[in-house]
Amino acid sequence: MEAFLVSTGIVALAEMGDKTQLLSLVLAARFRKPWPIVLGILVATLANHGLAGAVGSWVTTVLGPDVLRWVLGGSFIAMAVWMLIPDKLDEEEGDNAPRMGVFLTTVVAFFLAEMGDKTQIATVMLAAQYQAWFAVVAGTTLGMMLANAPVVWLGDAITKRVPLRMVHTVSALIFAVLGALALLGWG
Repeated sequence: MEAFLVSTGIVALAEMGDKTQLLSLVLAARFRKPWPIVLGILVATLANHGLAGAVGSWVTTVLGPDVLRWVLGGSFIAMAVWMLIPDKLDEEEGDNAPRMGVFLTTVVAFFLAEMGDKTQIATVMLAAQYQAWFAVVAGTTLGMMLANAPVVWLGDAITKRVPLRMVHTVSALIFAVLGALALLGWG
């Protein structure tokens, strides 16, 4: 349960102001069809984080516990620093009718935007840390949905009220604490 709850919280916080959250806002503004967008985000996240979780689980079979502890600790601390750098999304103008439909356009765009993203890398690290693929992927997916679904439905009203700098700072602190705990051999 710890792996699920930590994964949910970390990714929900890390996603605030992230390029995929901005992509959610752009898709919602462009297509104005929230259900296919939210379902597309869910499918893309499950696929992306499922693969990321598998990589994280595999890493634990390749690296010894001491090396893994240092890699995870350093990675969490690097994520803490990365959280302090807000993402920007290059908005490209396009027409309102996507060739592949709203759902498939969202799946493809979200899957690709999530490649190498903070939340994907966090999923790899969390799966390696907890060695609980299902709990981590379920948690990171829920975290993504908690951060992105409201943006699709409520759009600008949310992003104007959430102090993103504070969210990034809190996320950075959480990653720094997780990094320190990993380096100290706790958890």
